[in-house]
Amino acid sequence: MNQSFLSAAVAGLLYLLSLAFAKLPVLSVAILLVGRGVLGGAESFIITGAVAWGLGLVDRGHAGKVIAWVGTAMFAAMALGGPVGTVLYTSVGFVAIALTTMLLPLIVLLYVARRPAIAPQASGEHSSLKTVLSAVWLPGLGAALASIGYCAILAFGSLFYTGMHWYPVWMPFTAFGLALMLARTVAGHLPDRFGGARVALVFVVMQVLGLILMWLASTSVIASAGAALAGFGYSLVYPGLGVEAVRASTPENRGLAMGIYTAFLDVAMAVGSPALGWAGGQFGLGAVFLAGAMVVACTTGVAGWLLYTRQSIRA
Repeated sequence: MNQSFLSAAVAGLLYLLSLAFAKLPVLSVAILLVGRGVLGGAESFIITGAVAWGLGLVDRGHAGKVIAWVGTAMFAAMALGGPVGTVLYTSVGFVAIALTTMLLPLIVLLYVARRPAIAPQASGEHSSLKTVLSAVWLPGLGAALASIGYCAILAFGSLFYTGMHWYPVWMPFTAFGLALMLARTVAGHLPDRFGGARVALVFVVMQVLGLILMWLASTSVIASAGAALAGFGYSLVYPGLGVEAVRASTPENRGLAMGIYTAFLDVAMAVGSPALGWAGGQFGLGAVFLAGAMVVACTTGVAGWLLYTRQSIRA
């Protein structure tokens, strides 16, 4: 994970380099895109490493709380990152964004490097990528389907509010994020206590209802309430299915399992946003949330099957 922090710092350095070629827009944008790609890869390894680190500190019975807390930290960072980035950009310029991107990972690295390392699991053998993938693909698929609703609000919530002349336009994501963080703080223990699949099955229904409420909304208050309900629902779907992914893997393969599981979210973001954009272009921005609700509803089948198979094994 330490190398990933250095890679993130390199991304900030590339951002700075792009400013040196501001008079050559094509080259400047190309350097900027390379930097963004480097940062995206670094973020993926940092998130996976953080989850694996947390799982290494606790037993399997607390996996849900670890995944929920790491996710809560991510959403808190995104909630703060937007306003802070806006202030930096308007007051100083893009150079402030670049410097922050370069320096923050180095500051975190100084802290992480001083923490005691977690000893790797000595028992058992590391499974092949194919074996771990076969164990976690179903929870990963469920998480990917549920994440389409997150994509809908993240990518199109502000555009939807702008089109409806509702303000502030950042309200849908803020409502989504605050409800998600509240739910994970208060109820983050539920997947460990009642089982990840069971909790995911209940909470995904709330997420679907929230997205439908956004689609039907005639006022910003109703739409914001729908976004909050969707965030509350999504809050424990991802960690709930993550618990199932952890349980399906051996202790020495937890890091790889969570890396694959997280990759499903990345794929959902890459594929879901353009697909929802097409739906919005064809049928209006409101249809984005209906389409998202329909896709998210498919997660109930995944969670239901995981719950059924686990109960069958116990029987």
